[in-house]
Amino acid sequence: MLPLRDRNPTGRTPVVTILLILVNVGVFLLWQGGGSLTADDEAKFDYENAAIPCELVTGHPVTNVEVANDTCLENPPRGAVAFFPDKNVYLAAVVSMFLHGGWLHLLGNMLFLWIFGNNIEDKLGSAVFLVFYLFSGLIATAAQVAFSANSVVPLIGASGAIAGVMGAYLVWFPWAPVLTLVFVFFVEIPAGLWLAVWLVLQFFTGPNSDVAYVAHVGGFVFGMFVAVFVRRTEWWRQRQLKAPSGWTGTSRQTWPGPGKPRRVWDR
Repeated sequence: MLPLRDRNPTGRTPVVTILLILVNVGVFLLWQGGGSLTADDEAKFDYENAAIPCELVTGHPVTNVEVANDTCLENPPRGAVAFFPDKNVYLAAVVSMFLHGGWLHLLGNMLFLWIFGNNIEDKLGSAVFLVFYLFSGLIATAAQVAFSANSVVPLIGASGAIAGVMGAYLVWFPWAPVLTLVFVFFVEIPAGLWLAVWLVLQFFTGPNSDVAYVAHVGGFVFGMFVAVFVRRTEWWRQRQLKAPSGWTGTSRQTWPGPGKPRRVWDR
């Protein structure tokens, strides 16, 4: 199921969502080479800049011995050499949120960010949305690290942060129609159903697919939690009174029905 757009109007221009898309595309084109790097150069780039579970757990850059044995060592043996000894392994957790493994990875993530991000930004406001987005990405990374602490495989991609946005969308706009390509058919599906199916499918990801599905789930659950919490605050109530926008239906009666107008953990 490929989402194409939602039918959920916003009350303001999603400035941060647009900027995030531009930054992600710019990083891929201008820093990652736009897919023109050789396999060896891509691997070198990933190890130098991306988050790696082993590094985040031990606090030190991975060594040649760890990569050769495909496992993390708390105390690498004598003679082990770090590939990038000056790497800030914690800053890499943020940087990796803006790195992608190829055009399909990038464009898929940016499509999801545009469809679901503009309405969440509209509800939260641009500054709060940016903080929420970044924290979602960090929580997603933490979830994957907790699941695979001994991994020396780089984590790249924005989908952990975008999963947080999707989790909030599920809570706030479950009945917003999402135009979806299903095989060769175009159908409108309630966002709640679409997002629930997407979440369930994460648990059927193949173990050898190199998809960081735990990061997806972690980001999604975090987004849901934040959305539920924020909706109970006085700040939220006052904000909605001042600037109501978007899909407001909360029951099935408001649903208009169909027919209306390289080896890395990808996350």
